[in-house]
Amino acid sequence: MQTKEHWEKVYSTKASDDVSWYQVHAEESLRLIHGTGAKKSAAIIDVGGGASTLVDDLMSEGYSNLTVLDLSSAALLAAKSRLGPAASKVNWIEASILDAVLPRHAFDIWHDRAVFHFLTSSEERHAYVEAVLKAVKPGGHVIVATFAEDGPDKCSGLPVMRYNAQGLHAEFGSPFKLLKHEEEAHHTPAGKIQKFIYCYCRKIDS
Repeated sequence: MQTKEHWEKVYSTKASDDVSWYQVHAEESLRLIHGTGAKKSAAIIDVGGGASTLVDDLMSEGYSNLTVLDLSSAALLAAKSRLGPAASKVNWIEASILDAVLPRHAFDIWHDRAVFHFLTSSEERHAYVEAVLKAVKPGGHVIVATFAEDGPDKCSGLPVMRYNAQGLHAEFGSPFKLLKHEEEAHHTPAGKIQKFIYCYCRKIDS
C-alpha cells in the first residue's frame, strides 16, 4: 500500500488539477451513481476521494449524505477549500481504507476510482474487501474503478494492479453480484490516455 508521506508530498507539491487522475467532472462515476436509482438522501462514501470534484457535483445535484475518505490531509484540504462553507456539510475522514474504522452497514453506495489498483498484495485486497463487506448495507451498491489490462502499470511512481471486469469482480467474490462494467479512456492533464475499467456490483450478503 502506498504511504501517507508519498501522497502528502504529491498534493503539497502539485495543484489538484495537475495530477494525472484529475477530472473536471467524474462523468463515468456520476453516471453509475445515477444508475443505482438511489435517493438523494442515500449515504455515499467516496474512498480515495481526496481532491476529486465528485463531491462537488453530487452536492450540486442535491445529494446530502456524503463522506469523503482519503489518506492525504493535503488532498482533503484542497477539496474543502474549493467547496468553501459547503464543506461543513460533508463528512471528511483522513485515513487509509485498510485501517479506517467505518460504521457497520452505514453506506448505500461505495465509490472508489483508483484506490483499489494500488493494493498489490493479496492481504491488502482482502482487508479492503472486508471493509466493504462491513460498511456497505445489504443490497447496497459498490462502484470500483481501476486501470484496465491495457492501462498503465504505474501511477505517481507506484506499481499498480491492472484488471479486466471478470478479474476485478473476482477479487470481491460471491457476496457481490456484478451488474455491469464500463470502460473509460481517461485523458490526463498532460494529454495522455489512461484506460480504466469500472465494475458496478450489488452487495447481496447480510
